[in-house]
Amino acid sequence: MTATTPLIDRKIFFGNPEIANGKLSPNGKQIAFLKEHQGILNLWVKDFDAPFEDATLLTKSKTPILTTFWSRDSEYLLYINDNNGDENYNIFAVNHNASLNAPENPISRNLTNLKEVTAQIYLVSKQDHDLLYIGLNDRDKAWHDLYTLNIASGELQLIYKNEQRLTHYYFDWDEQLRIVSRSNEDGATQFLTISENKIGTMIFEHSLKAHAYIAGWSSDNSSCYFVTNKGSINFSTLFTMNTTDGSLTKVESDPKDKVDFGGLWIDENSREVIATSYLYDKKVRYFKDAEWQSDFDFLQSKFEDHEIGFTSFTSDYSKCLVAVYGDRYASKVYCFDRKTKKLWLQYVPKPKLESIEEHLCVMQCIAYASSDGLTIPAYLTLPNEDIACNAAIILVHGGPKGPRDQWGYSGLVQFLANRGYAVLQPNFRASGGYGKAFLNAGDKQWGRLMQDDITYGYHYLVNNSIAAADKIGIMGGSYGGYATLAGLAFTPTLYACGIDIVGPSNLFTLLESIPPYWESGRKWLYEMVGDPATEEGQALLKAASPLFSVENMVRPLLIVQGANDPRVKQAESDQIVVALRDNGQPVTYLLALDEGHGFRKPLNNFALYAESERFLNKHLGGRVQEELSDDVRGRLQVLNQDVNAVKLTDQ
Repeated sequence: MTATTPLIDRKIFFGNPEIANGKLSPNGKQIAFLKEHQGILNLWVKDFDAPFEDATLLTKSKTPILTTFWSRDSEYLLYINDNNGDENYNIFAVNHNASLNAPENPISRNLTNLKEVTAQIYLVSKQDHDLLYIGLNDRDKAWHDLYTLNIASGELQLIYKNEQRLTHYYFDWDEQLRIVSRSNEDGATQFLTISENKIGTMIFEHSLKAHAYIAGWSSDNSSCYFVTNKGSINFSTLFTMNTTDGSLTKVESDPKDKVDFGGLWIDENSREVIATSYLYDKKVRYFKDAEWQSDFDFLQSKFEDHEIGFTSFTSDYSKCLVAVYGDRYASKVYCFDRKTKKLWLQYVPKPKLESIEEHLCVMQCIAYASSDGLTIPAYLTLPNEDIACNAAIILVHGGPKGPRDQWGYSGLVQFLANRGYAVLQPNFRASGGYGKAFLNAGDKQWGRLMQDDITYGYHYLVNNSIAAADKIGIMGGSYGGYATLAGLAFTPTLYACGIDIVGPSNLFTLLESIPPYWESGRKWLYEMVGDPATEEGQALLKAASPLFSVENMVRPLLIVQGANDPRVKQAESDQIVVALRDNGQPVTYLLALDEGHGFRKPLNNFALYAESERFLNKHLGGRVQEELSDDVRGRLQVLNQDVNAVKLTDQ
């Protein structure tokens, strides 16, 4: 750390990467990647040995492109996208060879050109390089039928009409549909055999309190790798399952007995397991293949204080792209030749971030006890001493069941630390990965013990003299937005202020408005928050909904919402803004007309965090970057006098 920590431009934290999501073609001849075109991340391709400056633009999307992947024969690039965050995902394809001949007019085809449908991909065929097995909910919005999709022609063929509440289709190495999963009306999940499109016997079943999934297949297809925490199992465990009778044979669970089974990595050519992994404070791999262990040890020796991730491979695994990263390091992507052990830099997604690495802050792994004694794992990032303002932000992650915060670089965390705030990220009960007991301990505890886990994070900050008691704010998105509202409603004088991003305020309307394709998880949601069809559930939902406690909310609040959000609809923010203002409480409301459940466009992020920066500076006393360009400032204008909302939208 130098003597003076500069005020780092928010564009470094929230701007588009210069290059991102590099993917080696299966034949190793090209690299596809995302790069800006007219301010939006679009798809580009270059020859493997060519510089990135010579790449060809393949798409001209107005919405940032999401997932990208190659067809097995390296002929097509495919990607998934929606319309301004509405999560109605379609599958697109572009023939990169054709586009090279017409770079001024790239041709991208929507292969599932259907409205209000969210496509799912189950298999990218190796036997027929033009074939995908996908799910479409065009016939029934709640359930996905199984189709084949021909990439070249766009032809769709119905394979299985889903009238049995099926939630997933599992194919073996020979691309035979072997098993399906089904959600019963009581919320239980079953795994059933299927042959020649006829459902056979039920071989496994688990309740709402457990989970299970197929992680892969044995080399001879005689059994599948099966992960579950059913019964007396706390930490989810890897088994092999006999697909005839469902009998399980344990393979492994966490050797440290601390976390759930993490991941299974299988060589698609040899069909043998390369490694398993577990996510503790940081990720740990256990290699089963000596050559891969040697390769990883070699990479670790080159980047001793970094995390290493394998992001893309050629079909023969001879070359791969490797990302190296850390809490205080700009990510870098290298190509690694496994035969020659040659390692060379491909790109740095955010080179301007690399230039200010010395001013970034350490993310510590900590833990503290909650109100009932439950240990809460967390991450703590302290600002550099020369800019610390004795204030802190509790940054609450979304979910809640399943996601968790992880160690590594976070633009938002570093942005807040650079403004002088300590940042606490609690993995409260119901966060994923810490075992079934920890996960289920959050059931029906919204606004109660789950909120205590966050409240006791506040006490940790105060008791350890990290921040003054009157200078701690709360902030988060999705469930984190709910926790912000709950913190201000149920502990009214604890926090100095709060920022709610796409957070639900009324659990009744949240449950009423879930997307149709979430039907399989409806009972799971009721188990988590309360069943609105029962008196007990209604009481829980009302008590946990911040909307019904607005009279207690006295601290400054900033609310941010995406108009196209299908998960937490705009009404969740509208209704609490109206209620607060009717009660005489001031609230700032930003609405992004071209975003959904999270912001993907840099100009929206610049405007959002500029407002957040000034809001926090006013109420907590941190530093602020006053400059805001006219094109960004112009995104903020009155939308509706009744709600007095401010909108962020494209000009």
